[in-house]
Amino acid sequence: MTFALVGRRTRCGTDPGESDLIAAARSGDEDAWEELYVRVYPRLFAYLAKRLGRSEAEDAVNETMTRAVAGLSRYRPGPAGFEGWLFGIARHVSLDHQRRTARRPRHAPALVPDPPVDGGLGDGLELAADHLQVRRAYEALSPADREVLDLRVVAGLSVEQTAAALSRRPGAVRTAQSRALARLRTLMERVDD
Repeated sequence: MTFALVGRRTRCGTDPGESDLIAAARSGDEDAWEELYVRVYPRLFAYLAKRLGRSEAEDAVNETMTRAVAGLSRYRPGPAGFEGWLFGIARHVSLDHQRRTARRPRHAPALVPDPPVDGGLGDGLELAADHLQVRRAYEALSPADREVLDLRVVAGLSVEQTAAALSRRPGAVRTAQSRALARLRTLMERVDD
């Protein structure tokens, strides 16, 4: 089964119709799979592109969904919902990919948007310098700090969903996120000096 983006986005979290979609998907309903896929695709792609690069992300999304189809019988509803479970699979797909490719250089993070086109040249250059500063500080974080921030900021997952993806408790995720942001602030201050 190959998945293609149809183009719609919903918020993170459990959805009242999600359990019906999952039941239909378990029974082999391809329309239910497509709906589940469409709901999560933008954030799943962003997360995997951040971890693996844009050129590898589409294959990783397809691998994630293939594993989800094969493992749906093992899914059990919980506070993290289907998306928390799915991002846990995506995390393993990205780790498997990184092991296979012997940790080639990471791509620049997508934490900040590109500079606006309508600003003046000076504004654009200043904004580009700010983006570079954030990227450098972000890359200086530990892989564990980047992973928590990737799931919370880039993928937009809730604390519960992030906890499920990382196989951690929600309180541990909150603490890890707070510490990662504090370290990022410290690194940003060092870059300013």
